[in-house]
Amino acid sequence: MDNWFAKLWRSPEVREKLTFTVFMLLIYRIGAHIAVPGLDVVALQEQFGALSGTLFGVYDMFTGGGLSRATIFALGIMPYISASIMFQLLAAVFPTIEKLQKDGDEGRKKLTQWTRYTTVALAAMQGYGYSAFLQSFPDAVRTPGFTFVFTTVLMLTVGAVFVMWLGEQITERGVGNGMSLLIFFSIIQGLPSEMVRTWESFRIGEIGPFALVALVAVIIGVSAGVVAMTMAARKIPVQIPRKVVGRGRIQEGQKSFIPLRVNSAGVMPIIFAQSFIIVPGTIAAFSSFAFLSGIADVFQPNNWVYYTTYAVLILFFTYFYTSIIFNPVDLAENLKKQGAFVPGVKPGARTAEYIDRVLTRITLPGSIYLALIALLPFWIFDIFGITTFIFGGTSLLIVVGVGLDTVQQIQQLLLVRHYDGFMKKGRVKMRGRQRYM
Repeated sequence: MDNWFAKLWRSPEVREKLTFTVFMLLIYRIGAHIAVPGLDVVALQEQFGALSGTLFGVYDMFTGGGLSRATIFALGIMPYISASIMFQLLAAVFPTIEKLQKDGDEGRKKLTQWTRYTTVALAAMQGYGYSAFLQSFPDAVRTPGFTFVFTTVLMLTVGAVFVMWLGEQITERGVGNGMSLLIFFSIIQGLPSEMVRTWESFRIGEIGPFALVALVAVIIGVSAGVVAMTMAARKIPVQIPRKVVGRGRIQEGQKSFIPLRVNSAGVMPIIFAQSFIIVPGTIAAFSSFAFLSGIADVFQPNNWVYYTTYAVLILFFTYFYTSIIFNPVDLAENLKKQGAFVPGVKPGARTAEYIDRVLTRITLPGSIYLALIALLPFWIFDIFGITTFIFGGTSLLIVVGVGLDTVQQIQQLLLVRHYDGFMKKGRVKMRGRQRYM
């Protein structure tokens, strides 16, 4: 049977890339189950359960449970992601970093080197903080002291650097973005166990048939909505005029477009908003003050204060992060240098204003969509009393976004090798002759 898997396996290049990617991910998952020495992992997981709604719980989701098990990969890819985001934000403040981003391959290589050094520093600092955090659980740490702290910091830092290397190797020699795939597999690794727990709750009567059907319907509907909004884009038409190239050869004018995504910021606004809103709970978990505990109770996902604050933060960070990663002025200048223009709009400053106005308008529905995706699971769980299934907007957006990006890269590899795509009837299509700017 000539199915999509046979088409993938028939291409030697695609087969080698897929095999290499799977092998790297297997190494990552093995390392995510090797605990640092001097710990009682069972006791740690029992005490860690009380921190599921804090910053540690969110971090644990991105590391595939490595934080709650104190594995050598407990920090995961997050130090590298934090360093990358930090340089993205600093580029808007420091012209030197912005210049490196625009200097081509040489500038990007130097910026990557700085990101790696920053990753090592962040991993060491986070490793020290985590080792001190572990010592607050006397039942989990067998021999607390300097030796335990030094060993833990060393192993966690080396583990974070090795995970960074795995991600870079997948990006260079495998399929998809390595850093994103590591987070992708860290999130979905807990899905089978959560499905089993949900089924057991249904079997013993904790979840009714109607609630289970509603949960499945919501998951399918929200997943479809995430796919549609992730692919949605506003296409701004661009006209490239006719020009003379070479020895009197005339290149005819062309029509193209600039795709402005409705959700340009991706999942970052939810991550930023989540990091802010769980700060009170994280502080209260390590404090005995009743005042802080009262504030933490207000910012729990069961009241309108939490929902309103969460939604407002997502809307704010959507506009904020979009303004950081997308510069209409640079785009307008690039179009002007190429001789291209938006029909009916004067090149230069007017084009930048037009693009900025369109981007501002389409970002509003994108931010509202992100807020709904983030809040809908809380409402469903609250209405039907479901507490056994982890279904968050952050994890869903990451899984869908990374999955679509990986599928598109595989499609492109197949088309380069002169194979038909394996999603002919799907929404993900690669058109070789269509030009994008």
